[in-house]
Amino acid sequence: MTTRPMLAVLALALNALVWGLSWWPLRQLDAAGLHPLWATAAVFTLATLVLTFISPQGWRHFHQHPQLWWLMAASGLTNIGFNWAVTTGDVVRVVLLFYLMPTWSLLLAWWMLGERPTRGALMRLSLALVGVLLVLKTPESPWPLPQDLPDVLALLAGFCFALTNIWLLRLQHTPESSRMVAMFGGGALMAVVCAILATWAGVIPALSMLATNDIGAWAPYVLGLSAAFLVSNFTLQYGAARLSAHTTAMVMMSEVVFASVSSVALGASALTWRVGLGGGMIVLAALLASQAHTDKTHA
Repeated sequence: MTTRPMLAVLALALNALVWGLSWWPLRQLDAAGLHPLWATAAVFTLATLVLTFISPQGWRHFHQHPQLWWLMAASGLTNIGFNWAVTTGDVVRVVLLFYLMPTWSLLLAWWMLGERPTRGALMRLSLALVGVLLVLKTPESPWPLPQDLPDVLALLAGFCFALTNIWLLRLQHTPESSRMVAMFGGGALMAVVCAILATWAGVIPALSMLATNDIGAWAPYVLGLSAAFLVSNFTLQYGAARLSAHTTAMVMMSEVVFASVSSVALGASALTWRVGLGGGMIVLAALLASQAHTDKTHA
């Protein structure tokens, strides 16, 4: 492997590492009194301001390409769902359910892009769904349904991430800076709106309660996560542009390893045989989907 592909792989691995370990600072923020919705709002607002300062022209194309607002909404809901789920739920279950995303992509591409699924695609869909049933099924549950809010949020986040990828494909003709601003701005806008509505409904504590807390307890985590997410986005753009879709997907799957090892080691997850087997099926289905996409691209 030459130096440039190696750098691309390392860039993608860094992106996977950031997201695979993001659960820990998010839980530190939650312990300091900052609910995941407010934490997401703070982190992505700061990142959006930095990105706007670096690339102010990113906002200029929203009038010409109003579909960027749909990308903003999908990306924002992805971050809300994932961050909330990984903060309050079992990290391994959340990450595995989130990676059902290729299944959602298959169904969304059929609906939005008119791409009819092949027999192989339907077999991969079946494999992934069996994996999800194993992950969701516990000895206490009579039916393999989502157990609690984190499970539901993880599934919704994976769906929104698939929708984000569909919009990225449909908006590939737009400037990269506009797409980046839409994704980070969506994380900020949607988190702020959802946090305000959830606070008004009494679902989460009000932000004003943070006045009694020491800002030094949570500000470093907000700054660190904002910087980490910005760097991870740049590394994703660098790596994905230089490697095949299959290689990119394989490297990005290391997020499952980073999240699983770190959460089990720190006691934030319990790795059972059902989760391991079901997770393996979900990951395998995702890798097979990326391989099929690569073969179709090079055909």
